[in-house]
Amino acid sequence: MAVSARRGAPLSPEEIHAEALRLIDEQGVEALSMRKLAAALNVNPMSLYHHVPNKEALLDGVRTLVLSEIKPADDDGSSWQEQIRGLGAGLRALAHRHPSLYPYLCAHPQLMRQDGVSDVLCRVLAAAGVPEERMAAVRNALFAFTAGFLLAEINGMFPGRDDAAFEEAVTLIVNGLSAYGRDGSGGNAHAEVSPG
Repeated sequence: MAVSARRGAPLSPEEIHAEALRLIDEQGVEALSMRKLAAALNVNPMSLYHHVPNKEALLDGVRTLVLSEIKPADDDGSSWQEQIRGLGAGLRALAHRHPSLYPYLCAHPQLMRQDGVSDVLCRVLAAAGVPEERMAAVRNALFAFTAGFLLAEINGMFPGRDDAAFEEAVTLIVNGLSAYGRDGSGGNAHAEVSPG
């Protein structure tokens, strides 16, 4: 672990990513540089390169940190509809907590891997009856729909946080997914379609 002569304490990847996120939240992704981050951490810029080889790797670590805020639940026995609503609410909260970062992540798909979130989503989609051969397409469509709504919301298309519009958007998703269980493609034949 690199130790800076200026600060005298070891620098950790967690500290680097947390400070990078703080700077992004304050100034935006474009304003972030390794030099600014090093100054904020009170270290020599070269110290950062012991932990992150470049800005893209730094942003990948920030992405991992931010997505960990969603904390997707293990299968707790709740309905897939409730789990979809929980994932949607988690992504929405993330977008509003980090409005400078979220659009950047959406515009850079190589950074928008969702790790554990994606695993939970696939499990929930399977419970909804989405066939394996359509899973990737459905997951991509859900990402595009959700990202579009959240980008519109954080960019001010709606007055403030429009909870009613968000609930309608999630209900559209739930109702659309319910069709997979009803049309014989597998899953729950008695899917709940009303808002939760």
